[in-house]
Amino acid sequence: MLTTQWVCRRCIKALARPQNRQFLRLASTDTNTKLPVVLLKRARNIAAEHEKLASALATEFDPKTAKRLGELSRVANALREWEATQSSIAELTTLLQSNDTELRQLAKEELSTTNVKLNSLAAALSASLTPRDPFADMPCLLEVRPGPGGMEGRYFADAIFRMYRSYCSRKGLRTNVLKYEIVDGAEASTGGSSESPLHEGILEILDAGAFDKFRGEAGMHRVQRVPWTETSGRTHTSAVAVWVLPSFPDNEDDMPNEQSFNDPNSIFYVDPREVKEEKMRAGGAGGQHVNKTESAIRLTHEPTGVTVSMQDSRSQHRNRESAWTLLRSRIGQRRREEREEEARTLRNNVLSKDKIARGSKIRTYNYTQDRCSDHRSGLDVHNLPNVLEGGEALERIIESAKEWLVSQEIEAVIAEEEASTAAPSNAVKKGKKR
Repeated sequence: MLTTQWVCRRCIKALARPQNRQFLRLASTDTNTKLPVVLLKRARNIAAEHEKLASALATEFDPKTAKRLGELSRVANALREWEATQSSIAELTTLLQSNDTELRQLAKEELSTTNVKLNSLAAALSASLTPRDPFADMPCLLEVRPGPGGMEGRYFADAIFRMYRSYCSRKGLRTNVLKYEIVDGAEASTGGSSESPLHEGILEILDAGAFDKFRGEAGMHRVQRVPWTETSGRTHTSAVAVWVLPSFPDNEDDMPNEQSFNDPNSIFYVDPREVKEEKMRAGGAGGQHVNKTESAIRLTHEPTGVTVSMQDSRSQHRNRESAWTLLRSRIGQRRREEREEEARTLRNNVLSKDKIARGSKIRTYNYTQDRCSDHRSGLDVHNLPNVLEGGEALERIIESAKEWLVSQEIEAVIAEEEASTAAPSNAVKKGKKR
């Protein structure tokens, strides 16, 4: 439910007096807002469609209409609140012309607060107009693998894996370590962090909406520090790759058909006949279990060549389930990226040159300077221990990356709207030349 803008008693009394309607009309224009005109036009078109669908549902219920109405509600509600605040600003601006000094001062103070609120609502309305990620409401898998940098990269991969696990624990998010594989025969670091040389770690975050929260974490995370094995004190640079993949809720029946791995039309569907399964003996630490039973599973999707292996559990059945979960997620993400690339090529997306790929450096962790920098949002945080502990500093960085992603999506929407507006005018010009 939307709340109305608060106005003090004296302002209400003043508003009850007759006003110059012509002045009020001019004061309610959109010239002072930071909301682009093309976005405002799009929002009003969507709100008009929302109102039309609501009227249709009032007379006769239709599931497809109800679903579409729900999709448009976010924009319609955001626009309604933005317009209500615009009206409040117009009324408060009128009170600035009052002969009452105290009333003018009250209106001035209230106007300052309302303008701040309007800017916030404009940002929220702009964000509501961006296409919602199809995987936004799903759980996710965080894959952490060492990049360039040799053994030091493996140690830092463990630090990143622990960072996300601690962050989830602090935020109350349910997690499951799907895979945690360290390098055979390597020793743990002797520093205060006691890092292990991680070969690959996969953290499953089970809460709905986890993909939307962590999707900005995908990319290369660079570290600059003096390794514990370094005797001359030189700073080494290495990197860790982080993938964020959609996962599946506990109850698969709750998922829409387009996201169901049982639906052949879903991008997550994998035909079992196209998957080669191999049973192997587990390796690494594990006592008598290791190299005694064939509990490890390797799955290969032959059409794409995507391969996953799992040996974390002593149960072959559980390893098989985990391997299938990971295989579906990787193939689904791959198919989605192919579709997005085709769409970008077709509409010549203005953001294609700025798109950060998986192999791009998105963040730097500098131990010497006690600094963590996100290269997309431009945020620098000088509290590296708190970042690596999954504390409030990491929360700030994650939120800044999300805001950057939304800003890029808003730019894409603006470019798309401007292009669609320019297309008919260009066609008219060409027709006149003929």
